[in-house]
Amino acid sequence: MRISEKLANLMNAQIGNEMGAALQYTQLAAYFEYRSLPKFAEFFFAQAAEEQEHAMKFLHYLLDIGAEVKIPAIGAPAYKVADTAAGFQMSLDWENEVTDQIHHMMGIAMDERDFAAQTFLQWFVTEQVEEVSTMETLLDVVKRVGEKNLFMIESYLERGEAPAA
Repeated sequence: MRISEKLANLMNAQIGNEMGAALQYTQLAAYFEYRSLPKFAEFFFAQAAEEQEHAMKFLHYLLDIGAEVKIPAIGAPAYKVADTAAGFQMSLDWENEVTDQIHHMMGIAMDERDFAAQTFLQWFVTEQVEEVSTMETLLDVVKRVGEKNLFMIESYLERGEAPAA
């Protein structure tokens, strides 16, 4: 099975994007762990692992269809986080950016009538709806509760009331 060079290049770039997100989420997890907010840290460590899984899905798809894998350089994550809301806003912005990247790839797969790529990418289209919704909800909760009441959100996360990421 073949894939266009254009779509293969975008998928290779997406491997880097997903690994970059994993690093960013790991940095956020460390930020929250350092601030003695273990449930926030746990949430972001899980997000990091999920992003690594996404990168591996792209990698294995490319290998399965006989395309060359070219993992791009991955930049360092942002270390400065102004506050909790800023951390969640960064996450929401990233998830919206990833959604745009997935939609762009899907559009190309559709234009090229690459039905296998469309089927593969459909999982990511659905996944991004969940990811964006989760980050929007958590950002809203963080903004409503405020920086001084973060332990309330820790309890919220502990009880499993937060949406699944």
